[in-house]
Amino acid sequence: MTLPLIVGVDGSEACLLAVDWAADEATRRGLPLRLVYGCLWERYETDLPSTTLARPSERLPAEHIVASAAERAARRDPELKVTTDVVPAEAADALLREGNNAFALVTGARGRGQLQGLLLGSVGLAVAAGAHCPVIVVRGSPAALDGTHERILLGVGEPSADDEAVRFAFREAEVRGCTLDAVRAWRCPAQESTYHAALTARQGHRHEERASAQLDEALRDTVAAYPGVRVRRTTVEGPARTVLVHRSAAADLVVVGARRRSGRFGLQLGRVNHTLLHHADCPVAVVPQRV
Repeated sequence: MTLPLIVGVDGSEACLLAVDWAADEATRRGLPLRLVYGCLWERYETDLPSTTLARPSERLPAEHIVASAAERAARRDPELKVTTDVVPAEAADALLREGNNAFALVTGARGRGQLQGLLLGSVGLAVAAGAHCPVIVVRGSPAALDGTHERILLGVGEPSADDEAVRFAFREAEVRGCTLDAVRAWRCPAQESTYHAALTARQGHRHEERASAQLDEALRDTVAAYPGVRVRRTTVEGPARTVLVHRSAAADLVVVGARRRSGRFGLQLGRVNHTLLHHADCPVAVVPQRV
């Protein structure tokens, strides 16, 4: 059975952008699209006006939201298989459960709640931090959302630590027929930066060479499996979060790994992923890697 691409919907503008992006992605990958509204809906049942004197049923607003989202997805691709569901649970909890049987989860960058001014909604953050399947948070410039850059950005961490993210990025570049920009950031330890210029330059060269070798090691097996993907390898001096946010302005999707450690609770994202989810100029795919 082909696992679906699942989108969390809530009727917000950010959600509608996520539905558009996910419909295009499902078409590219040949996946069914599943739209899920997870909410204790009595909280929002007064959001929609009633057309009769009777109070609308508890499910009516939720069903209206998922039906509208399904119509929107169908306009993107009339041949796309779309299903919907209303789950009586908090949105993040519903999506995390759905993620156990999903190719990936897609959310918007903001929701309908009282904290819309936040750079990333609480639902998107919780899902990206806890899901056991890839999570894509749809955000960024119109050019990125339309895929006009024709470039996938992959942030490469330690070799073997982000294998799932590397494979995800290669598959994405393959289905889009675009370039994969694989980047590893490096920095000199603080104590080395206090030495005189000549020694600092030698130390910097050594760290850059090490970063390049680690990048090659991280990509080696996957490059062989995807010979048709054009790969641009780059090592950049600087904090990884800053480097990737800057380069996201020229990408259609940035892919990063997230290490899920069994038995640990709370957010399992890391500083780089957290920064990208709040500031990247394109959609962000967080791909979990079991440790």
